[in-house]
Amino acid sequence: MDMSKVENLWRRRKGALLLCSFVIFGFAGFGAFRLAHPAPLIPSALVQRGEFTDYVQLHGQAKALKSTIISAPYQAGDLQIIKLAQNGAQVKKDDVVVQFDATTLKQTLAQDQSTLKSSDAEIQAARAQARLKEEQDLTDVMKARFDVQSAKLDASKSEILSKIDGEEADLKLADAQQKLKEMEEKLKADRDADAATIESKQQKRDQALYEVRQTNRGLDALTLRAPTNGIVTLQDNWRAAGPMGNAAPFKPGDRAWPGAEIAELPDLSTLEISARLDETERGRIQAGQAANVHIDAIPDRDFTGRITQISTIASMDFSAGWPFPRNFTMDIILGRSDPRLRPGMSANVHVVVDQVPNGITIPAAALFRKAGQSVVYVLHGTKVEQRPIEVSRRSGDQILIAKGLQPGERVALQEPAASD
Repeated sequence: MDMSKVENLWRRRKGALLLCSFVIFGFAGFGAFRLAHPAPLIPSALVQRGEFTDYVQLHGQAKALKSTIISAPYQAGDLQIIKLAQNGAQVKKDDVVVQFDATTLKQTLAQDQSTLKSSDAEIQAARAQARLKEEQDLTDVMKARFDVQSAKLDASKSEILSKIDGEEADLKLADAQQKLKEMEEKLKADRDADAATIESKQQKRDQALYEVRQTNRGLDALTLRAPTNGIVTLQDNWRAAGPMGNAAPFKPGDRAWPGAEIAELPDLSTLEISARLDETERGRIQAGQAANVHIDAIPDRDFTGRITQISTIASMDFSAGWPFPRNFTMDIILGRSDPRLRPGMSANVHVVVDQVPNGITIPAAALFRKAGQSVVYVLHGTKVEQRPIEVSRRSGDQILIAKGLQPGERVALQEPAASD
């Protein structure tokens, strides 16, 4: 082989070996430098300049302005639900929505009907007894009248009889007339007594009939039917609520109190959103403002609406858990509805209260409190600088910076000490 070629090949291999050595030593040096000066592995975000939107986030639920309440009857005895339409079920007019247990009232009805039957039998017996007594009294009166007529005939012969016989005839006539008067008075007294007895028994029978009708009405009231077509919205059974007030809708087996609101048939054309507004946010929101609404059960679209009214007086919010806060009720009417929207659906309400067109913003997670100051951790390559800043305002997960940061800087989203 030509020696020049061998030398060239040797030079190339020697150059390649030297290059590999430089590369290896270079990576080793860089690794040593990185080990000596490790870059902080901290989640971070870029300080940005842009539009800052200040908004209030509220929670609410859909409700109907017009609806029909189906309530438990006031006078129907024990009220235990044995049948109940499902929450959200569509019903037609006269469909059964609630059925209460009728066992006790059926027993009461049987007793009332038995009392009514006994009263009818007593009246019939009293009338039969009165007829018999009256027939006897009339017979006695007729006999007394006959005796009077006979005595008058005998007395009329006094001119042709002896004085003693004439006086005796007069005495018999007087006795017969007295007997007739007594029989007539007895007839009248027996009639009055029998009429009073029958009237008393009639009143007893009327009372029994009233009880039967009342019980029948109570039985009818144990079946609650839909007055119109609609969708059933079951109401909460507050008596079955726990100590924290977390009530659940009525269900079969529950006992209701007289007048309890069991279900609601809302007019879906009048649905709106009702939310609770904290006292600290009341001054930032006014009626007429626009609102964006997201319904949890309808995730594929958002709604736009307008605030129609805010209550003038704060009230206790019993749905917020203990301790119950005081806040304001706010109503929002939607621009367009959705056939899937139902009363009671949860909603997140987003109300924009201000916009800053050219603000410096950072995520809320980048803000920390140290010694009473608002601070951020600014990343400079491998170094971290704790820097105090001045916050203009906060909205949701965004912070508007008044002083202390410049666009393009990078801030940590967690404290460096917490990242080790």
